[in-house]
Amino acid sequence: MALAKRNEGANVSSAINVTPMVDVMLVLLIIFMVITPMLQHGQSVDLVQVNNPTPMPDADKEDALLVAVMRDGTVYFGNDKLPVDQLTGKVKDRIANKQEKIVYVKADARAKFGSVVAVVDNVRAAGVDQLGLLTEQRKTTAAPPAAPATTTPPAGQ
Repeated sequence: MALAKRNEGANVSSAINVTPMVDVMLVLLIIFMVITPMLQHGQSVDLVQVNNPTPMPDADKEDALLVAVMRDGTVYFGNDKLPVDQLTGKVKDRIANKQEKIVYVKADARAKFGSVVAVVDNVRAAGVDQLGLLTEQRKTTAAPPAAPATTTPPAGQ
């Protein structure tokens, strides 16, 4: 009498099926591509470009108080559009329960200086301890190459 031997291990495939993983990764990629533009804090402004900006990483935090001055003089406190004269009251209300009373102002590079000064005055009137003016690093370009020196032959040759 011979024993019957089952050979189930020969039919098992040890290759990993990566199709479900690729599907999940593509879905996550699409979600991040859609969500990322919505994560911007405050209004979009073309900031002034300077040579040596001071880094202000706290301006990117969720609870940072941002005031944006647009090109046409419109003022936004966070995402709320409001007149400049109401800015003092709104800032006072928001900094009342904060330990660090810091407000960040981001002004458009082409905004009129007078409107930026009015915003800074109203923010200071609210009792702000520190005021940060947000800027961007100026893009440096390489200096153009010097013109090649021309030599003139000595006279008489």
